Amino acid sequence: MNVLYLAPTLYMLEVYDRVVPTRGVTTLILLSLVFLFAVATLSGLDAIRARLLVRASLRIDRIAAPRVIEALLARNDGVRTSQALRDFDLIRGALSGPGVLALFDAPWTPIYIVVCFLIHPLLGALALGGGLSLLVVAGLNERMTAGPIRGASEASSRAYSSLDQSAAQGGVVRALGMRRALVVRHLLERRRSSQMTAAANFAGTGYLTLTKFLRLLLQSLALGLGAYLAVEQKISAGSIFAASLLVTRSLGPIEQVVAAWRTFVQARAAWRNVNDLLASSPPDAPRTRLSTPSSRLAVEDLSVASPKKDRLLVQGVSFKLEPGEALAIVGPSGAGKSTLVRAIAGASPIQSGTVRFDGGSAEDWDSEHLSRHVGYAPQEPALFSGTIKENICRFSTLLEGRSDDLDAEAIAAANASGAHGFILRMEGAYDTMLGPFGAGLSAGQAQRLSLARALFRTPKVVIMDEPNAHLDAMGEADLLRTIEDLKARGVTVIVVAHRTGILAAMDKLLVMNDGRAAAFGPKDAVIKQMAITRNASPAELRRPDIVDA
Repeated sequence: MNVLYLAPTLYMLEVYDRVVPTRGVTTLILLSLVFLFAVATLSGLDAIRARLLVRASLRIDRIAAPRVIEALLARNDGVRTSQALRDFDLIRGALSGPGVLALFDAPWTPIYIVVCFLIHPLLGALALGGGLSLLVVAGLNERMTAGPIRGASEASSRAYSSLDQSAAQGGVVRALGMRRALVVRHLLERRRSSQMTAAANFAGTGYLTLTKFLRLLLQSLALGLGAYLAVEQKISAGSIFAASLLVTRSLGPIEQVVAAWRTFVQARAAWRNVNDLLASSPPDAPRTRLSTPSSRLAVEDLSVASPKKDRLLVQGVSFKLEPGEALAIVGPSGAGKSTLVRAIAGASPIQSGTVRFDGGSAEDWDSEHLSRHVGYAPQEPALFSGTIKENICRFSTLLEGRSDDLDAEAIAAANASGAHGFILRMEGAYDTMLGPFGAGLSAGQAQRLSLARALFRTPKVVIMDEPNAHLDAMGEADLLRTIEDLKARGVTVIVVAHRTGILAAMDKLLVMNDGRAAAFGPKDAVIKQMAITRNASPAELRRPDIVDA
């Protein structure tokens, strides 16, 4: 392509030097045909190159986007943002935009300058000096705008992330009358981002304007210098225009690179962000596929750190459960109960210690394979946009396709959680579409649906974090029957409890206090031990406030 870019220069040179002096119409026709073929080939190659870049962008997305999304979902430090995908798309855009074409064309600039030297050394010196001048401007542009562009990009990311968080809590915002205050907050964040973006744009615009000025000046100077050399009979008349075209072509890629510099700087920052994400969430190493675990569970000296790694939320907790045993974890708010069960379920990283399923460390299992045998119902239902059936079956339809067996398993899980009845009363039954976070369901319905998802395909271990928080008396009775049924089938059950009604179905009790295990053992023995410690009767400790006390 860059060789063919010389076609207009050569055509003009030949027309003025051969056709005009000799009045050779036949020569003009043949030259025009050759020129037409060259330009058509150039245009075709240009279209192919543009399509190749688009295809490359699509291929990058097909190959790398799954890894980026997987790393984003694998992060369990509380960070949930779509910024990583925005950064990834920015990189793809930079790799398939006009700026990268300028980078491909830039190495040909020295060749065009050499051709200018072949016409006349003075024209070559002018092109060389102009190219060096533009490179100096490009260097100054990088030095002066990289910081402002990076700061503006970070400020924009923070503003979007903050708005995402507020939008996700829109109902709470309206209920608490915070809407106007948050509007002001987000406008202030946008204003700071816009001001930083404007400052970066002003700096970049100045250098871009200077680059255009130098390019136009050098183009005109090349024309003037060519005319002078022609007057002095050192070059031909056709070389005047050829020199101007060559200088323009040699400096064009540099000008385009300067124009696209902002995109390159942003893509470089995005590249670092995506690399940091991928480094923080490496893909699971291939592991030997262990057999289906039994319901034996052991927690050994487990400790969990805060997201900032500045303190331990859970420290040195150990216990064992046999198949068919049910454990209630109790204690005051902030004692580390939910953090503990999140770590056991694999939803939070473990600082130290081991969780063993059937004697094997959780780290020795393929996480996706192990999760099929562990049911987890979090404190917040954490439902997703999609149908009720898709939420219950953990979106398995996307991997396995639709089948009667899958439908039956989803219905069985709903029956086990007591959700089947209210699902049938909904307009679309199991095909009812839910909004983000389970919008369209009451708190109690969402909790039952979350439990149904945990019970899908009868896991070996079921972990429930305050499963009766939003249930009425009938719902709690259904929950107790569900737990008894799971125990009868040899399933190990762990329940974080704030209400004592759930204790009736429990075999063992773990009392948490300040992140540590204050007591563990058979339920009645632990209650008796606490009664002696507090100088109270076991009956008094079964009051509704015992769990939090």
